[in-house]
Parts: sequence; structure tokens; C-alpha cells
Amino acid sequence: MTYLIETTTFSLLMRRNPQLRAHLTALQPADRAVICPITRGEVLYGLERLPQGRRRSGLEAEAAHWFAQFPCLPVPETAGDHYARIKREAEVNGTPLDENDLWLAAMATASAAVLVTSDTDFQKVTGMGAEDWSQ
Repeated sequence: MTYLIETTTFSLLMRRNPQLRAHLTALQPADRAVICPITRGEVLYGLERLPQGRRRSGLEAEAAHWFAQFPCLPVPETAGDHYARIKREAEVNGTPLDENDLWLAAMATASAAVLVTSDTDFQKVTGMGAEDWSQ
């Protein structure tokens, strides 16, 4: 199974959440945890917003550590197809998602990955598996 680590989950890893670390340790050899350019960009943007200093340096080091642990999947062409369907479905159902969340859902769906997130908004996306490892 492929598990796509979403930004909120990645941030919790950076804060050394023990439940998330336990889930990663318990993954089977055939399983893999990955990120995508959307998660990487959101994490890096968050770091860019911080003032220079010890806190930022520490978080940058923690992010670099986790970036090295997870392969960053390229966005497949079919993610655009899923994006269109997911966005329209959300509009029709009155449950809009943030643009980056739409792309994360499309990426997970196109990659047949389970999205690892604590954000309950993703539960509204049909055809996509999601798990919360923060509990």
C-alpha cells in the first residue's frame, strides 16, 4: 500500500508526534510512505514565513530529515482528471475544498494511495481512502 503524507500530517511529524511515528514504524515492508510536490511546497512555504532564528532553523532541519525519508511522487497526468471530478463533486455537494486540498485528493486518487491526514474535509471525497494516524 502507498500512503501519501498530507501537509498537516507532515507538520505533526516535524513536531515529533509519537502516534505518527509509531504508524510509520509499523508499516509492512511492502508499504511505502510518500509525499508529493503539493505537500513539499506547503511545508516549505510555512517555513519561509517564519522569521530567521533558532526555531526556524530547527524546523528546517526537521523538514529536511523527513523530506529525505519520503520519496516525492511526481504529479501524474491523470491527477488533472481526478481534480476536475473532485472539484465539481464538491461544488455540487456544497462541500468545497481548498485548491491545494483538491490537488492532494486528486494526487492520492490518481496514485491509488491512501491519504494520511487528520483533516476531516477529505472524508467528503468519494473514491479516495484516507486515514488519520495522529490519534
